[in-house]
Amino acid sequence: MGYAFCMSLTDIQPSQLFISTEKLAAVLRASDPCHLEPISIKRLGDYVVMADGHTRAFAAFLRGMQKLPAVWDEDDLDWEAYWICVAWCKGEGIRSAGDLMGRVVGPEDYEELWLERCDRMHAELTKRREGKDG
Repeated sequence: MGYAFCMSLTDIQPSQLFISTEKLAAVLRASDPCHLEPISIKRLGDYVVMADGHTRAFAAFLRGMQKLPAVWDEDDLDWEAYWICVAWCKGEGIRSAGDLMGRVVGPEDYEELWLERCDRMHAELTKRREGKDG
């Protein structure tokens, strides 16, 4: 990963629809607002997208922070999956970390509403990609 820099929370497009109460509580307990671990971001078309760190970004928002540390993620990601996730977010009006307010759910709901939805999306992408190859 590269060097961390500060970025405005409102300039980073989330790629996740929900935050887990369990994860959020752990982040709020463990992190010093002045020393948040940088979130990972990627450029996706015209957007700067959160690749990782949605819970940390939301915690920063709850603490009234305007900016947070970020790093450019250099991992090779499934761009098609990220486009789908960003489309889901934009369709639900989620354009920054603050828009996740009201979307903080318990661990069971997080599993069902977010993780299982992502699993279904990845399975559909795999099936479609295998069909193109076959």
